[in-house]
Amino acid sequence: MRKSNSFSVINPSKSPIFYGYIIVVLGTLGVWASLPGQTVGVSTFTDPVKDALGLSRNQFSNAYMIGTLFSSFFLGKAGFLFDKYGARWVSFFAVLLLSFSLFLSSKALHISNFIKSIINVNSEWVAFVVMIILFFIIRFSGQGVLTMASRNMVMKWFDAYRGRANAFRSVAVSLGFSSSPLWINKLINNNGWQDTWVYMSLGLLIFSVIVLQFFRDNPEEHGLIPDGKVVKNNVIKRDKDIKQFTVDQALKTRAFWMYSLILSFYSFFVTGLTFHIVSVFNNSGYTKEEAISIFLPISIISVSISTVANYLSDILNMRLYLYLMILGGFLASLGLMFLSYSFGVFLLIFGVGLLGALFSVLNTITWPRFYGKKNLGSITGKVMSFLVFSSALAPSMFSFAVTYLESYFYIGILSLLFLSFIAIASVKANNPQ
Repeated sequence: MRKSNSFSVINPSKSPIFYGYIIVVLGTLGVWASLPGQTVGVSTFTDPVKDALGLSRNQFSNAYMIGTLFSSFFLGKAGFLFDKYGARWVSFFAVLLLSFSLFLSSKALHISNFIKSIINVNSEWVAFVVMIILFFIIRFSGQGVLTMASRNMVMKWFDAYRGRANAFRSVAVSLGFSSSPLWINKLINNNGWQDTWVYMSLGLLIFSVIVLQFFRDNPEEHGLIPDGKVVKNNVIKRDKDIKQFTVDQALKTRAFWMYSLILSFYSFFVTGLTFHIVSVFNNSGYTKEEAISIFLPISIISVSISTVANYLSDILNMRLYLYLMILGGFLASLGLMFLSYSFGVFLLIFGVGLLGALFSVLNTITWPRFYGKKNLGSITGKVMSFLVFSSALAPSMFSFAVTYLESYFYIGILSLLFLSFIAIASVKANNPQ
């Protein structure tokens, strides 16, 4: 058993309230802290950073893609480390690594110029390679490891009430992420992109102390049980009744692949849209202000639906949510294809809102319910590698569509074909329990 109380004065068993409620708040803070490694946290830096480094939009997108792709190959190992060492230590080192990578990113221009002076080459390819390395570290530590560990930690403290716990976390994360482009953009305008990354780095250093003191992995290690009390529920099986799948066993089930694919689609579509949001709307005749304004209604829709969906997930079949998420994908894809029309904007906003709402449910509730908690890190690490891989492809594919095909319409067609495959193949994607 892991020794969770070392280097800490906090004892969860002495908490006046069930420590799982505190874990929900901490897990939310952990996902918030991953923001600089998320697409929504990177996209605001796209224009000022690429201009400062002398990179084209395609070069910057490709650097993001390559760095993210490489990071996805290591997330399976990170999941294994989560199962071995727990959420506390994995999150702590992920926060430190993300903080360090942001500080290096703030010096990207100086690093590039220094390397150019050493090798005596004045080429944008130096900056391109530097950004690949930085994006690799940022995406691995932020979007990958810290997000996975924070989310899984919450799920380990709840069983019958997972959906209710996730409802709070999902709403808070959605509100935090949707508002982030506005305050990050304001920080950049007031302080410049370099100092903004430095401030984020310092904030993460402070948060690492909170992680070390308060993050905890399993309630059983402290003489507690999930949910804080024995819950008699004929619908939800408790841990002792659930088969604990290994990652290899999970990979052999159809459900694993179908749920992973729809989650990966969300990661792809929303990453590409967010990364090129201004360009996507400009291409259909809208202004930058109109483009950014869609985040608020998307957030309202996502928060409203996810709150209800999370609460009901404790009693409803996950496959219902799977098909509702596919529907959201269809609506978003059609909206992208017909964005120049007013109904296209509506379809895009509602579709992305529905996708985001159900993503927060499926990506959190599905895995412990279907495969147990014993190897949760290894299984969700594999899923996260798919999500990160998908998000890596998105910026370049969106950029390719508008650069060479002169329209994002073709992304919509590709998305509809992919979603149709998932819809057909998911007919027998049953809960392996």
